[in-house]
Amino acid sequence: MAGVIDTSEFRNGLKIEIDGEPFVIEHFQHVKPGKGSAFVRTKIRSLISGRVLEPTMKSGDKVGRPDIEEKSMEYLYAQGDDFYFMDKHNYEQTFLTKDVLGEARNFLKENINVDVLFYNGKAIGVTLPNSVDLKVTTCDPGVRGDTVSGALKPATLETGFTVNVPLFINEGDVLKIDTRDGGKYLTRVATAG
Repeated sequence: MAGVIDTSEFRNGLKIEIDGEPFVIEHFQHVKPGKGSAFVRTKIRSLISGRVLEPTMKSGDKVGRPDIEEKSMEYLYAQGDDFYFMDKHNYEQTFLTKDVLGEARNFLKENINVDVLFYNGKAIGVTLPNSVDLKVTTCDPGVRGDTVSGALKPATLETGFTVNVPLFINEGDVLKIDTRDGGKYLTRVATAG
């Protein structure tokens, strides 16, 4: 543990350590009841397992400051269930398993830059850019005259991820995909051909 953090320092996105496990604060609320002492309601998510806890702490309680480091790295390739990343400064490589990456693996394409999160020197996750540009590999052609407002069709992207897109999207188009909320179509960046 690299120090302590008081509950008065809590903010959304702050990384804390409880019982030797790193967490990120997703939500917190300072409560001052009419009777009794003040306390803090929190919603925290484990950076390793992803489990969510909602502990209540007394005002003034202290939690650990985790030994966390974020490095900008380049995604290289996948081999089996392992995804390899390279530090662009010293060319050291590290890998994460598909289970550790979770949904983030749906948006990884070669040479994309991501922030890899290290806890006590071990890679535990990635932070993706807010959006990525991915090419459509397969989708049904749009039918002429089928102009229902807001109609969508499935399209498979170069990473193997399937996303719902408007009917005018074709194979070979490059799309901007939002990585923050499960992968939603934002706009078409380039057309096929």
